[in-house]
Amino acid sequence: MKRIMLLGSGELGKEFTIAAKRAGLYVIACDRYDNAPAMQVADERDIFSMLDGKALKAAVKKHHPDIIVPEIEAIRTECLFDFEKQGIQVVPSARAVNYTMNRRAIRDLAAHELGVRTAKYVYAKTYEEFKTGAEEIGFPCVVKPLMSSSGHGQSYVHNEEELETAYKDAMEEGRGDIREVIIEELIDFQLEFVLLTVTQKNGPTLFCPPIEDIQKGGDYRESWQPAIDIPEEALQKARHMADKVTAALTGYGIWGVEFFLTKQGEVVFSELSPRPHDTGMVTLSHSTNLSEFELHLRAIMGWPIPAIHLEHIGCSAVILSPVESKKPLDYHLTDALKSDRTRIRIFGKPEAHVGRRMGVALCYGDLGDDMSALRKKAKHAAQTVLGTDPYMKK
Repeated sequence: MKRIMLLGSGELGKEFTIAAKRAGLYVIACDRYDNAPAMQVADERDIFSMLDGKALKAAVKKHHPDIIVPEIEAIRTECLFDFEKQGIQVVPSARAVNYTMNRRAIRDLAAHELGVRTAKYVYAKTYEEFKTGAEEIGFPCVVKPLMSSSGHGQSYVHNEEELETAYKDAMEEGRGDIREVIIEELIDFQLEFVLLTVTQKNGPTLFCPPIEDIQKGGDYRESWQPAIDIPEEALQKARHMADKVTAALTGYGIWGVEFFLTKQGEVVFSELSPRPHDTGMVTLSHSTNLSEFELHLRAIMGWPIPAIHLEHIGCSAVILSPVESKKPLDYHLTDALKSDRTRIRIFGKPEAHVGRRMGVALCYGDLGDDMSALRKKAKHAAQTVLGTDPYMKK
């Protein structure tokens, strides 16, 4: 029986663990706090900071994993190269995780080494560099920490008066010990989409039907599959870019590759995650024949993936906490599940914070059904779960 060590045990890790347990694998779920979602369904748990290299190495020595699966950004990634040398499989590879956990590395690889179209960008470590960089990029612009997740520390800057607050937020909200920010050109896009890309050891790179999503503050609020307004030529360009970047990073597993489609029809590479993607939770709605978590597991294990195909249209809408609470919230599942073809996934996070993602509502319909109506249905289900409107106002 293969032993999998999961580094980060949030909602994505929980669904991956469920897929692994269904296949008879042994999972050790690790995170910085106890009773994280994946820990609730894993065989073992371990609690430590994955930014602590000594603690990370001690945990690996203790649990003897065959496979290490990172789920978060805040990891002492240089240790992963040592683990690979010891014969442990790192997913998708130590090189890939090391690159993608840092926006500087992945952006420079894509733009300068591979020639992939990205937004214009500059870096800054000091406020003076930051001001100069913003002037170079121009207003409006986007400011992000080099290492973060779920939109933490990201902001849109419209003028010079907003620079100081944006710089402070990015520096304070960055994950890990990297204190540097990136200033990006604001792309005038008509939509943003995610291409779940599966790299295999014994098969070709595969692509899921594209997923369109809506974000607020850099964090996803809803997603639907398939994206319906992407021309085939643009989709082919996105596949080519995704294939090019994932091949350069090496390894096996699923990748969430994010793109913008501009109003002029240009495809722009945005970011990449070497693991299941938040927006890909829509695949739990039964939109595709295999969920992103099942695809990730098969690719990791070298098991066949005969094909990925669309079975239904699907939508997801996040369930956000409206309150602060030191204990789990009460959920109105009876009311939320009255509608057919509706599924609710509660993540099981032990504490709630205002705006924290606590679950997701999923709805699906027949191919050819009205996607707009299905999106409204999913958002209504998400609101019903908490008995209030959890969507944060702008």
